[in-house]
Amino acid sequence: MPPRQPSAAASPKPAPDAAPAKSRVKAGGAKTGAVKTSKPGRAKRLPPAVVEEIFRRFHARDPEPKGELEYVDPYTLLVAVVLSAQATDVGVNKATRRLYAEAATPEAMVALGEERVREHIRTIGLFRTKAKNVIALSERLIAEHGGAVPPSRAALELLPGVGRKTANVVMNTAFGEPTIAVDTHLFRVGNRTRLAPGKTPLEVELGLEAAVPDAYRRHAHHWLILHGRYVCKARKPDCFRCLIEDLCPFEPKTPGPG
Repeated sequence: MPPRQPSAAASPKPAPDAAPAKSRVKAGGAKTGAVKTSKPGRAKRLPPAVVEEIFRRFHARDPEPKGELEYVDPYTLLVAVVLSAQATDVGVNKATRRLYAEAATPEAMVALGEERVREHIRTIGLFRTKAKNVIALSERLIAEHGGAVPPSRAALELLPGVGRKTANVVMNTAFGEPTIAVDTHLFRVGNRTRLAPGKTPLEVELGLEAAVPDAYRRHAHHWLILHGRYVCKARKPDCFRCLIEDLCPFEPKTPGPG
């Protein structure tokens, strides 16, 4: 079963001229200019009007954002997300194309066996542990859920190798729930922008759930992760081509080339 190719909506580095028109809402209210951010967990949150404008812009540029992991159904998505810990989506996709050519269901995966799974994913970090978890979660799905992926975060978190972040990704992407999975990119964006300052991924997740307007909750997860991956990067954010640069209190802003 060939894996689904990621949508063009997830293509990296959106061009600056593709940005929607910006309204005149400012991050600090009536005052303009840069504002220093506080330590995570202590920073003041953005005003609701600014949050609304941030997500209006994300939606205007990319109404249906998609993740970059390749999958064909909830099961292949679940396995891909489990494999993605401490690995790149590109690396995971290369491995799962080979793996899913042989096994794309829980039953086929169990029949394939842990050793063969290891061979297919050995280019991914922690491949031995991940292979063991893939077999164990597949066995659990067969025994407890009739081979189907349960549409419940609580049930997903009971599966081997599945934590809250993985469960949130599956709930959002496979089942359309407005969950927010906080990875390193989203954690950074939540704190830098003051959308949801927090010291832990859970604090940022709960802060975003409280802050993001209902109309934008479904896609907030992908907008913010892709923004952190390609624009609001860890060492040197591309502020000069950021869609929300004028609303973001992070400083110093990175100047454009030249």
